[in-house]
This record gives sequence, structure tokens and C-alpha cells, in this order.
Amino acid sequence: MRTIEVVPHDPAWEQAYRTEAAQLFRIFAPRLRCVYHIGSTAIDGIKAKPVIDLLVEVDDIMTFDAYQIPMQRLGYIPKGEYGIKGRRFFIKGAEEHHTHHVHVFQAGHPEIARHLEFRDYLQVHPDESHAYGLLKEELACKFPHDITAYTNGKTGFIKDIEQKAHVWGKLAREQNLR
Repeated sequence: MRTIEVVPHDPAWEQAYRTEAAQLFRIFAPRLRCVYHIGSTAIDGIKAKPVIDLLVEVDDIMTFDAYQIPMQRLGYIPKGEYGIKGRRFFIKGAEEHHTHHVHVFQAGHPEIARHLEFRDYLQVHPDESHAYGLLKEELACKFPHDITAYTNGKTGFIKDIEQKAHVWGKLAREQNLR
């Protein structure tokens, strides 16, 4: 049974992302545009589940399907679209305990901007990132073995931040602040 654990921010998460991103680049370089560190482990100071989320942007999602075996060699379990149309999702490790998530999207997919805006917004709004960390910690205590309840408990907060992040991101792009 998987236990949901939320821990204080660990500066080692950035190096774990860089190490994994380098492996992905070596394997997929001809098809890869970029690898981003997303999710709470990418946000300074925020409490998070100690699982590194990587977003991989590729030229053509259909050609990426040929890379299932190299991903498995790296210890990943392919999960298909896993609830998001046009995504390829992988977990590293076992269902009960995994260390990394890889979200693969074709360039131009709207989920790329959504994830990056969310991360960047929380990075520069520490009060809101702190509140998000506290919410996750509270939900992990309340639902230590129920990932669905944990995730559902975050939904309202996430939707609110996504709306703010989208407006903020649009303004930042218009003003070329990022």
C-alpha cells in the first residue's frame, strides 16, 4: 500500500532532476525539444511528495511511443495517457513507491504552458506556495493511503492558482518579464 508523504523542500531535488534529465536527453535527443522540472519539487521552499516530476517536450508524440523499451530500461513503468489526452506518462520505481514521474507532451500541447505557468507563478509567490505546501501536508495526514482523496483535496486550490498563473503568465509574456 502506498503511503502519501509530504516533506520539507530538499535542495537535492534539483540535482535529482538534472541527473534524470541528462539520462532522458541521451536516449531521446533526436526527438526531444526540452526537459523541464515541474511540480512541487521544482518550487523553492515548498513542502512536497519526494517525487521528481519531469515534463518532456517532443516534436511528435506518436514517434515517442517507440521509446517504451528504453524507458523501461531506465526503470520506468509506462502508464499510457493516464487521464490526459495526448500525454505519455511514466513512473520510475514501483506503484507503491516511485521516485520520478515523466510527462511527455508534443510541442504546442496546452498542458506544457499550464504546468510551467503553475510552477513559475508559485516560484515568485511564496505566500501562495507556502499555503499550497501546508494544504498538501494536511491532506497527507488526513488521507495517508488514499491518493484519490489527497488529489481531490488539492483540486480547488490548484484550479485557483492555475487561473492566476495563466493571467500572470500572459502579462509577463506581454511585458517580457520572464
